[in-house]
Amino acid sequence: MNTTEKKQQLAIATFQSGYNCAQSVLSTFSINFSLERDSLLKLASPFGSGIAKTQETCGAVTGALMAIGLKYGKGTNGTEEDKLISYALAQKLMTEFSRIHGCTNCKKLLNDLDMNNESEMAKIKELNLFNTNCINYIQTAVKLTDEILENN
Repeated sequence: MNTTEKKQQLAIATFQSGYNCAQSVLSTFSINFSLERDSLLKLASPFGSGIAKTQETCGAVTGALMAIGLKYGKGTNGTEEDKLISYALAQKLMTEFSRIHGCTNCKKLLNDLDMNNESEMAKIKELNLFNTNCINYIQTAVKLTDEILENN
């Protein structure tokens, strides 16, 4: 099993233990940045379910984008070029994720079902979308992020 597959397994285990998709993806990269996993879990907490349960951008994608920002983003001593590089890599991730899954929108990725609507949330659970679709999105986000962090 390669490093990416190990990270995918850790992200899935994190998700299945009750953390959201953004937390599951971002926290998997704690070792890349020598940051405490708990801090990354906290940081990503409001980004699950398409950012604060608004079902906008998929949490697996936002977790991946935060990881890209940690490596390539403009920090205190950074440059405009750093910011532009992080934008370009973020766009690369989002484009590839959309190519694979059709979009980055959480609601659309969950069969256009609204998790804030009780009957539609019941349908999401009935169809087991969190354990099928979302796990697939998490795996893709981890794979794409790992490729970007290792190859740029």
